[in-house]
Amino acid sequence: MHIEPGLLTGAKMAVAYATGTAALTATLIAAARTLRRERRTHWPYLGLRALIAFVIVLTAFEWLPHPSVGVSEVHLILGSTLFLLFGFTPAAIGLAAALFCQGVWFAPDDLPQYFANVTTILAPLFAVATVARRTIHPATPYVDLRYRDVFRLSLTYQGGVVAWVAFWALLGLGSEAVVSIATFAAGYLVVLLIEPALDLALLALAKSAHRTIGATPILASHLFARA
Repeated sequence: MHIEPGLLTGAKMAVAYATGTAALTATLIAAARTLRRERRTHWPYLGLRALIAFVIVLTAFEWLPHPSVGVSEVHLILGSTLFLLFGFTPAAIGLAAALFCQGVWFAPDDLPQYFANVTTILAPLFAVATVARRTIHPATPYVDLRYRDVFRLSLTYQGGVVAWVAFWALLGLGSEAVVSIATFAAGYLVVLLIEPALDLALLALAKSAHRTIGATPILASHLFARA
């Protein structure tokens, strides 16, 4: 899902700066709201969840397969997985921080495209949170979600990634990018097959662990009980 260096220049890069700044600002606002809701004794656990999300995302970016397909690379980013297990704020912080550190440590050529890329991975996460709020009953613990529920969340996230990559490609290349965009979108069908099954397996594992050892602050509370 990385935007290739040189694709966005001038005013086109200004669009990326605007969307990326908006996505990061919205994430900071969401984080502030989360901290206000949570007791101060819970803040270290939020930080731990964000750190775990960061490690997972950086691992996915660097060490899981990420073949070049069409206009970009296909990554198993696990956006909906992070949301389900750790909550919106830790997932968003983990995604944004891992993308930045990847550019600093492994791919400095990607840093100029950071704002476009961070938009691509954060904006769909906001969409996932909205879909979850509107389609999952408030009393339903996430460990009890069905396949159609997690598939809907995964489709929202991965579809959002594809849509933003398509936007950047069309902005940079115009109509000549259409075929490459279609190829890229087809590549993400593989991710859409893997992620919901992985989500269900992890939710089942979390449910089993909860029965055995009880609640753990490392995982989001909405996994086991919701208001």
